[in-house]
Amino acid sequence: MRKLFGTDGVRGIANSELTPELAFKLGKYGAHVLIGGKDKARIVIGRDTRISGDLLEHALVAGILSSGCDALCVGVVPTPAISYLTKSLEADAGIVISASHNPVEFNGIKFFNADGFKLNDEIELEIEKYIFEELKVDHIPEGDEIGRCEYHYEAEDLYAKFVMNTIEGDLKGLKVAVDAANGAASNVAVKTLQKLGVEITAIHNEPNGLNINANCGSTHPEQVAELVKIVGADIGLAFDGDADRLIAVDENGIIVDGDKIMTICGIHMNKNHQLKDQTIVSTVMSNLGFDIALKENGLRTVKTQVGDRYVLEEMRKSGYVLGGEQSGHVIFLEHNTTGDGLLTAIQLLNVMKKTGQTLSELASVMTVYPQILMNAKVSNQKKNSYMNDEVIVKRIEEIEGYMEGQGRVLIRPSGTEPLVRVMLEGKDQSVLDGYASELVELIEKRLG
Repeated sequence: MRKLFGTDGVRGIANSELTPELAFKLGKYGAHVLIGGKDKARIVIGRDTRISGDLLEHALVAGILSSGCDALCVGVVPTPAISYLTKSLEADAGIVISASHNPVEFNGIKFFNADGFKLNDEIELEIEKYIFEELKVDHIPEGDEIGRCEYHYEAEDLYAKFVMNTIEGDLKGLKVAVDAANGAASNVAVKTLQKLGVEITAIHNEPNGLNINANCGSTHPEQVAELVKIVGADIGLAFDGDADRLIAVDENGIIVDGDKIMTICGIHMNKNHQLKDQTIVSTVMSNLGFDIALKENGLRTVKTQVGDRYVLEEMRKSGYVLGGEQSGHVIFLEHNTTGDGLLTAIQLLNVMKKTGQTLSELASVMTVYPQILMNAKVSNQKKNSYMNDEVIVKRIEEIEGYMEGQGRVLIRPSGTEPLVRVMLEGKDQSVLDGYASELVELIEKRLG
């Protein structure tokens, strides 16, 4: 079982949990495992706007250079840009320093292989074995074997051009409000949309190292919803800190989440014969209304456990081209190999432009069932123990029995935080609220 890597790389509070010493080891041993003995391999490194990015980047790069690899530093770019740049720059791996939607005190390190895909569990476990000295590196580079650091200032422009080329024509005539979360999308999203002819109003696009995700972005879509109403925009786009997810709002300020985005884009792709087997890959967290909307439109979904990496694994295994999560991670596999907020935004805007429909009209195809998500605070050591507690298991079974097949309970540990996530879905919001609060209290009491 992995000790460091969660569902999306290694993550923790910067400088206390995710230390420069650990970053150095991740760089050194991650490079060693990923390059497989190749001479003078190259690894692309990018980051989001957190103040700790400089600290961790220098430590990470030092580790990479010590392994004999060259480091290609591309600065602040979205996570999906690293996935794309690793391939386009013909590098041997890519690394992102980011904690996505988490608060500023957190940071993270996640890897991509040479094909732009996140690492599988086995490779992450191998890296950990070197870090914990269960495996040893045979050769220490010296002299001209030590790696060099290069800076690629054009990387953001390369990514912007790539995203623009995923659609034909432009997006003129659309008025868009953007919340960039003071993160990695702050510059590139605005610039790219403007080049496509969009009339844009942006907020939270002035990062200072401390304000990333601070009451803004995809975790606070009410900010962009208010902006939509003020400026009379056709759509609002809210990114998270590393811009690998997108939450939209329609012209009335109503949230259009990942489930609805996938439904809208999936129906459009299917009409244009671009959706393999009429199938969208989603996680167990997707709303019941998502399944119903797909069925009513001749589509179906394949379910995975929570995490876009697992969605991607299923897509690659079966050749599916569209998948994602309710949280806004959406993967268009024919274009990029990971969730990509800016790419998703452009695909959604393109559907609006091609169909001539408003976002509210497009989103009306799916009815959202009431859903409640609460967090139970437990230690990292105990967050996987809930299914071994007979009292918790029995109460979950009783609640599902009360809902008589018209709802469900989903309990899962957070992959990145000391939390157990409690999700209930059904017809009556007030009933769900009561059951969810009860389960959170029970889990904290039994495992806290």
